[in-house]
Amino acid sequence: MANVRFAVGLQRLLPLGYHHVLMFFIAAGIILLSLLLAGCSSTSPGIPNIFLISLYYENYPPVFDPAQVDPGVTTAIANIVGQAQLEVRVGYFGICVNADGGSFLCSNNASSLASQVSVDQDPLNLIWVASTFKDSIVFPYLIIVAIVLAFVCFIILGTFPGWHEETDERGSERDVKPFPSRPVSQVALALIFIASVFVLVSVLWQHTASVAASTIAQDLGNGSVRSGVGTTAMILGWFGFALFIIVTIGLLVMILSISLLDRLTDD
Repeated sequence: MANVRFAVGLQRLLPLGYHHVLMFFIAAGIILLSLLLAGCSSTSPGIPNIFLISLYYENYPPVFDPAQVDPGVTTAIANIVGQAQLEVRVGYFGICVNADGGSFLCSNNASSLASQVSVDQDPLNLIWVASTFKDSIVFPYLIIVAIVLAFVCFIILGTFPGWHEETDERGSERDVKPFPSRPVSQVALALIFIASVFVLVSVLWQHTASVAASTIAQDLGNGSVRSGVGTTAMILGWFGFALFIIVTIGLLVMILSISLLDRLTDD
């Protein structure tokens, strides 16, 4: 009996319940997705390394294929590119440019970035290509809605009851932790489930679009332009989705467990 009292007292002293663990996962997922959206929006440390796609000039042996009508165009492109080494990185709300191997310049306005670069540094207009990708293909608003829904779910979970004292029929006090309301739990489950679906659609869209654009850009600049997909952005997106799914499953298990206990109690 003393051990039970000690355990209950410890739980009250450190009021960490099942829903607090779910709240931690939601907070972690929101932070990861927020970092994903912030990629390439500023020159803050690490932010330019969070990008969807990168395009940069690099001389390498071109790929020849029988489907190429004019394989010699690679020579013309190489002559136009010359010694350019500019790199462009694209995020959801910004573009970062490194013109000479130094530090990145980041902005959400491609025109202002282009005005700071000479023709020799960007002879194939990679900044314009990156801007077209960001404005025409990238769609961040599903992730924004998902973050808002997850935050509302976080607030709802914060209203779940904790430990408190009640007096029984014999006048003695006891520690009680009531079950959360079933309708409130179901609303939280619906919100985090919708948020998970939105994140899944966005991450799949992001991954497919980035790989497709990267492949096409490199083929067009065969021998002179390289491209790549941002690994950090992919990791942030998929980990954010995984955390939301964990919360969804956790809430579902909690609701089903409470329903089962209610049925057993009624019987």
